[in-house]
Amino acid sequence: MDFLEKLRAFGRGLNEFYAAPYRSAFLRAQREEEDLFMLLVLGEALGVPNPAAFYTLELLPIIYEDFHAWHQRMGMEHSPLENIRCC
Repeated sequence: MDFLEKLRAFGRGLNEFYAAPYRSAFLRAQREEEDLFMLLVLGEALGVPNPAAFYTLELLPIIYEDFHAWHQRMGMEHSPLENIRCC
């Protein structure tokens, strides 16, 4: 192992040492951010006025993959949208 590899390994160790206690908080923050994004994109279909609805329509195919997990996380047993059947 040369010096550069040792330095990289040390850097990864430090990163793990400092990030490990906050990993769950980071994941929770990321999930909340994704939930907000999902709500903004699906807002028009849910009845929430969205001034950027035209631009968010092209994001719907990306959202469909995570829609089932999202609506269950939001406390809805079944899909709230008539045109999206996931369960």
